[in-house]
Amino acid sequence: MRLSGLAAFAAAIAIAGPAFATAPLPFDPEQATRAWLDTMGAEATARSDAYFEGGYIIGFAGTILSVLVAGLLLVLGWARGVRSWLERTVKWFPLVAFGTSFFYILVSTLITFPFSYYVGFVREHRYDLSTQTLPQWLGEQGIGFAMALIVGSLFLTVLYVIVRIAKNTWWVWGSVVTIAFAAFISMLFPVFIAPMFNTYTPMERGELRDSILAMAQANGVPATDVMVYDRSRQTSSISANVSGFGPTTRISLADTLLERGSPEAVRAVMGHEIGHYVLRHNISGLLLNAMIILFSFASVHFLFRALAKNERWGIRDIADPAGLPLIMGLLAVIGLVTSPMQRNLTRFNELQADMFGLNAAREPDGFAEAAILLSEYRKMEPSPIEEIIFYTHPSGWNRVHNAMVWKAHEIAAGRHPASAGGPPPSWIPDFVRNRQAPAEPAPTPAPEAPPANAEPSPAAP
Repeated sequence: MRLSGLAAFAAAIAIAGPAFATAPLPFDPEQATRAWLDTMGAEATARSDAYFEGGYIIGFAGTILSVLVAGLLLVLGWARGVRSWLERTVKWFPLVAFGTSFFYILVSTLITFPFSYYVGFVREHRYDLSTQTLPQWLGEQGIGFAMALIVGSLFLTVLYVIVRIAKNTWWVWGSVVTIAFAAFISMLFPVFIAPMFNTYTPMERGELRDSILAMAQANGVPATDVMVYDRSRQTSSISANVSGFGPTTRISLADTLLERGSPEAVRAVMGHEIGHYVLRHNISGLLLNAMIILFSFASVHFLFRALAKNERWGIRDIADPAGLPLIMGLLAVIGLVTSPMQRNLTRFNELQADMFGLNAAREPDGFAEAAILLSEYRKMEPSPIEEIIFYTHPSGWNRVHNAMVWKAHEIAAGRHPASAGGPPPSWIPDFVRNRQAPAEPAPTPAPEAPPANAEPSPAAP
């Protein structure tokens, strides 16, 4: 009986098998992905690879530089000298901590300025990614530096007061205060900080704006307008973002995205950003970063005790502001471990937002287009190890491939209009087209003199 039952079950499966089979895909997602990536060409691909891979070296160089600056201030005794002078003059501990923190941020920023200048200005212009003149860049750097100097010094003062009161458990309470501070700054960012660098204006009324608002409202986003900011003041690269926290949360898109992307690409990107809001990534991001901060502060606590034993470098204990360079040096080294962890957590959220955006906007070709435009400065096909260590977003190849897989299966299921895989015929990214040598223009006859009081041509300079 058992054998006959198994035979009957096998026969039933064989008969029902075709019912379980999925419909054939209308195109091969692998080939479609390759077709999108091939639109870049070898030169643009090599250029974006070189830019992104150079960031690996810059990251390590930045860590080494931070450690060297911290070591210099320790060995020369500058931080200890400032702390001692403040203790003799102002005496009150919070002012001593504030003054020492102010001194450290000021001096370390000035010492590392040449490095910041090369990375933020020279290198960006070398790869045609910056639109700023040197005075414009220096002006924004000055604003950021002033904010870091004041806000950073105040935060470190609060942290030192916690260290002094809590002693051996400071790293727990310090982590709580740090996360609360990060949430507070995030809440203030769209209202007070972002307008210092960019102008935000409502998006021009039209079909594209209405479709974005409809998508947002359909997914529970209480949006009544779409904000556009002038990213073109800093760079030509496309972007959009979710900024703020709680009541100040705002979804914004860059003017460069509107100028360079098709309406389908804009909707795809905004679907991604709406996904961040709906999936509450601002909250999950804070919670995940809280674990990293807790680990970092705990590591600093125990390593500091071992390195500063017997008042080495004149540091009394971890509550002594003279030990700030040592703390900063330790955090820089610990960052070599925590930074890949943080990037992986961020990439996980970005992948979630990608899939949400594909389902919300239903613009797979627009999503692939946006991924290609982002490849102007992101390596498209990293090795698995590269992606794990260095990427905060899914690689360009993964993003395009996910879009093509989604499109193929949705077409097969009858939920998406049928179309071929890969980019539209003759489509290439604008950054590739703009770098191609133009054909030599044919000679033109001299223009006739315009009549008096004639309006200038729209194309006139």
